[in-house]
Amino acid sequence: MRYIRYCINLMTAGVFILLNRIIGIFCPVRKNKAVFISDVRAENGGNLKCVYDAMGEDYERATYFKADRRNWSSFGKFCKLVYDMTTAEVVFLEDYFRYTSYYKVREGQKICQLWHGAGAFKKFGYSRAEGNENIRIHKGYRKYTHVITSSEAINSCYAEAFGVTPDKVRATGVPRTDIFFDEEYLKETKTRLHETYPQLRGKKLILFAPTYRGLRADDASYDFNRIPLDEIYEALHEEYVWAFKWHPALYNNLANGKVRMPDFAKYPDFFLDLSEEREINDILTVTDVMITDYSSVIFDYYLTGGRVVYYPYDFDTYYNGRSFYFDYEEYLFGPVAKTPQELISAIQASAEDESEIRRKFGEKYMSACDGRATERVIQWVFEKNGSEECR
Repeated sequence: MRYIRYCINLMTAGVFILLNRIIGIFCPVRKNKAVFISDVRAENGGNLKCVYDAMGEDYERATYFKADRRNWSSFGKFCKLVYDMTTAEVVFLEDYFRYTSYYKVREGQKICQLWHGAGAFKKFGYSRAEGNENIRIHKGYRKYTHVITSSEAINSCYAEAFGVTPDKVRATGVPRTDIFFDEEYLKETKTRLHETYPQLRGKKLILFAPTYRGLRADDASYDFNRIPLDEIYEALHEEYVWAFKWHPALYNNLANGKVRMPDFAKYPDFFLDLSEEREINDILTVTDVMITDYSSVIFDYYLTGGRVVYYPYDFDTYYNGRSFYFDYEEYLFGPVAKTPQELISAIQASAEDESEIRRKFGEKYMSACDGRATERVIQWVFEKNGSEECR
């Protein structure tokens, strides 16, 4: 199966290159045309949707979405993708997209990476080449003309990760964090979630949102034995509801049966799986305690002021493989648990005053996120008036 997939991927790469070059001969770049691309989401969302919606009708907008990059698109959809990429003034991405490796950037074209994770936690891209993982780095990264970050202090991390010069990286802020400054959106979202999930009413929400384990997204898994459901239920069910939000790569493997889903059906009023809620920031608006490990979700969640408990049960193994941009302690603004018992105790304990730690965390990693990130991205990429506000 792997050999068949390899051959098909090789063939589609050749078709992409051929179409891209032919279309480039006969079709000009269309001013103010943008194409929004993701092969890890089924529909428009996240940073892409924020920019898409804000651009309005003055721009020509095209999209290409699919939930799992391992699935193949129809030939017609694939041809439209190549045409839109070849003729767009701007290609907006939010993640790795392999066809940028074969894509010829024409004069007047730009590729803007609206990376899906705020801050700078786990090393990614070319930063991983320094480790001992022995992985192949995506060559398309170096073609990016615009890369956004959540703070000027981490611009160098993104320049290194994508192999681009510092002038191509700018701290515009992260568009999807603008919602945390929109009171009307927050109110509507909280109402929607409480109506959709009545279990949340009258209880505090614990959100369990770890990153996946595995060298690549295709291999995403998790050690579910680290979540003793019966023990957690007995200790916490009177005051809390516990929701799982699996990383999209892991959720895809759970959905297709590659990884076995833990069975929590006997506690339907306590354990919820909110993975189908694609926008995790919506869930963060109703979260009281978030449990994570090495996930960039801590940067978005910081803006809510909520409590965090870190659960890096495999810290030594994970760090020796993936590594981080800064010392792990610099990402902490909550207690750390290594065992299920420590995790439960940390949730039950009274919150400590960590205001100074939070202030330093926000200043370093999230200083550009102030509710106007989407506006600054559009100004910078399309060179509109006001772009000097971006750092």
